[in-house]
Amino acid sequence: MTLRTRPPAALRPRAAAHRLRALRHSRFRRFLVGQSTSLLGSGMNTIATTFAVLQLPGGGVDAVGVVMAARILAVLAVLLLGGVFTDRLGARAVMLTADLLRFASQGVLAVLLLTHSARIWEVVALAVVLGIGEGGFSPGLPALVPGLVPADDLADANSLLQIAQAVASVAGPGLAGLLIAVSDAGTVVAVDAVSYGVSILALAGLPLSQPAAPGRGLFTDLGRGWKEFTSRTWLWATTLHISLFNFVLWAPFLVLGPTLAQQRLGGARAWGLVLALYGIGSIVGGLALLGRKPSRALAWSMAASAAWAVPAAALAARVPLAWVGAAALLAGGGAAVCETLLTTVIQREVPAEVRGRISAFGSLGSFALGPLGLALAGPVSGVMGADRLLGLGVLWQLTAVAVVLALPSVRRHDAKSHRGCSARDDPPRDALSGTDQHTAETETHEVDKV
Repeated sequence: MTLRTRPPAALRPRAAAHRLRALRHSRFRRFLVGQSTSLLGSGMNTIATTFAVLQLPGGGVDAVGVVMAARILAVLAVLLLGGVFTDRLGARAVMLTADLLRFASQGVLAVLLLTHSARIWEVVALAVVLGIGEGGFSPGLPALVPGLVPADDLADANSLLQIAQAVASVAGPGLAGLLIAVSDAGTVVAVDAVSYGVSILALAGLPLSQPAAPGRGLFTDLGRGWKEFTSRTWLWATTLHISLFNFVLWAPFLVLGPTLAQQRLGGARAWGLVLALYGIGSIVGGLALLGRKPSRALAWSMAASAAWAVPAAALAARVPLAWVGAAALLAGGGAAVCETLLTTVIQREVPAEVRGRISAFGSLGSFALGPLGLALAGPVSGVMGADRLLGLGVLWQLTAVAVVLALPSVRRHDAKSHRGCSARDDPPRDALSGTDQHTAETETHEVDKV
């Protein structure tokens, strides 16, 4: 008796096709193209805006910080409203409006930069508009995807979207740098505006989704969403875990990493390599998830979040660049597994009518402490030292992962996904064509609260 370590050659193409089943659905393909293009433009935007502000009269590092802070604060300010309107009006309508705002803000900024008439306050104002668009778009993404593919292909669809985001994070800054070298920052911002235009066309071609439930007042709707969010221990516990990770570990890593790379690893080029390897790791992690449906997806997601501690540990241990790069590669893979599986679990476990608000509460909770962590990392490291601060973050992350996995609602949380999503989430059979009709399943179950 022999063990077969690889499938027969005739079966390998079939296995590969199975892993890409989500691409057989035309509506998801359309959305993936639009979202990938938009993400690539966003990956170019930060570099372009930074260089543009540095070159403006009165620009400088402080002005760059103001522009970035204005954008982040605008995102956080409208996240909850975005969630409410997503559930009231449908994800597609809100995401279209958000993309129109982003297209307009970047189009106006491109014109101002290309005509050399931009002023700092205008860039700040347009950054606020861009942030409002991003905050409105974000809650709709997890609410929209379950309506584009059958339940069995949901995990693969999320993996493909994760891969698109990772590719954009690697390719976007590089493309922006090349375009700035041969042209100027205004051209890159114009390309970003065009990328939002492509996303608008993709969303406009999707069927109009009906709102899941009528609105009953802003605070009433928010209260219902908060009740749904807090009633699931696994949901608020994992959100709190990610929030504290961003505050204790990731913010210090992002602030101190460039300085330590300058001192020990070879400067900005070395740090760029570390970040690129993190993105490549995310691509590899997303590819590895295609076609896989772990039975305890939530536990695997939280276990994978331990990989975020590895690059900070490598910096604190003062190992050579090759080891720091390998650590970043591993962390990127862990990030892809954590985010994809967690998103899939939320989409399958949360009722469609509150999915936008749940997403908004999750995003707000996960990232609200990030800006504070960024602000405190420098002063705290000046008191206790960069290596000690990073080491403390590593210890926190590993301990937090163990604590979260010890929670029965996380450790014993089985993938109810095998029973499918609510019937309202599956594309209707008459809207599917060709292979879609053979793969679509319409199953109904009651969503259990942990």
